[in-house]
Amino acid sequence: MQINIVVPELGESILEATVLEWFKKEGDRVAVGEPLLNLETSKVNVEVAAEQAGVLSRIAHATGEDVKVGDVLGVLETTAPAEAKPAPSVPAAVPQAPAPSAPAATPAPERETRATPLAQRVARDLAVDLAQVPGTGPLGKTTRNDVEAYLKKGRAEPPAAPKPPAPAPTPTVQGPVERVKLSRRRRTIATRLVEAQHTAAMLTTFNEADMSAVMSLRQRRQDAFVARYGVKLGITSFFVKAAIGALKAFPHLNAEIQGDEMLIKHYYDIAIAVSAAEGLVVPVLREADRMSFAAIEQKIKDFARQAEQNSFSLEDLRGGTFTITNGGVFGSLLSTPILNPPQVGILGLHKIEKRPIVVEEAVVVRPMMYLALSYDHRIVDGMEAVQFLVRVKELIEQPEALLLEG
Repeated sequence: MQINIVVPELGESILEATVLEWFKKEGDRVAVGEPLLNLETSKVNVEVAAEQAGVLSRIAHATGEDVKVGDVLGVLETTAPAEAKPAPSVPAAVPQAPAPSAPAATPAPERETRATPLAQRVARDLAVDLAQVPGTGPLGKTTRNDVEAYLKKGRAEPPAAPKPPAPAPTPTVQGPVERVKLSRRRRTIATRLVEAQHTAAMLTTFNEADMSAVMSLRQRRQDAFVARYGVKLGITSFFVKAAIGALKAFPHLNAEIQGDEMLIKHYYDIAIAVSAAEGLVVPVLREADRMSFAAIEQKIKDFARQAEQNSFSLEDLRGGTFTITNGGVFGSLLSTPILNPPQVGILGLHKIEKRPIVVEEAVVVRPMMYLALSYDHRIVDGMEAVQFLVRVKELIEQPEALLLEG
């Protein structure tokens, strides 16, 4: 019996993926639950496992091809091919016949053109003749990216007449180069960042915080904290608590726009930007207002490990009402963080640096940090944003208040 291996549901707002790697090849026997291939999505990698034992008889989408939820990735024979033959008279070529579910009305102009199903779908929707689109995918297949590139060049141009061989073009670069295809995750990050700037009225306001009290508290309590909880007391937990206190005072920063309505959230799922090999990922601290300092620090430590191992689940990255990003760990002194849609606020932390400041008419040297709040001006007024950041500053400079406010 044949079973189609299909692209599973990939999670909230994820409709496409790229075949990252096949663990099996055609003809390999597989057990129930054994991983068959890995799909790369815009957020995490997803393994697709065999639902039944059998033989992988056909691979429909090779490594590097784009697929959508529900697309057939391959075919699994649940019995060995020899046992599946009903009688010797059945032609041996029957298992290789085209699957009945394949489109019956392939447009004539495509002829010998090899294209991924996603590329064919896009071409049909946009009335593109695939025979005119050069393929750059595996085995020369035409991919969706090829169709989009063809459209950008201008599909209305008639096929060019054969030209005599021309001299090789003069190189436009003066040294060695390397051409690397962007991963799906990197492409999605790029798209989302551009969309964030195009769809939101994004502004950034700045302030600075004296970190003396937080650093003094950490120094006094660090050994006892590590002994009790097995994790260091960092600065992120202080800012998570401070941000929650400020969000309670200025709830528009904990909202999102849906059409002509504003959805104000009375829960606090704080997303924490974490560096990974493919770029920043943003796992979420669920109900962070109910978490202790130790619980927050333990979870952030887990996030760092998961980022290194690329082991985040879709649930880890889903949702989030407000984001905190810390460029200071890389030495950033000041930056303007970009919103993480559909959120309307993101708090940027930076490098702690000793600077002279005036305290009660005296110039003293204190460990200072610049804070940046980027916000969506469509629903957050400048006054609210400034006051929000001032509240964060106050709570950080008086950390004992976090026990009450955060």
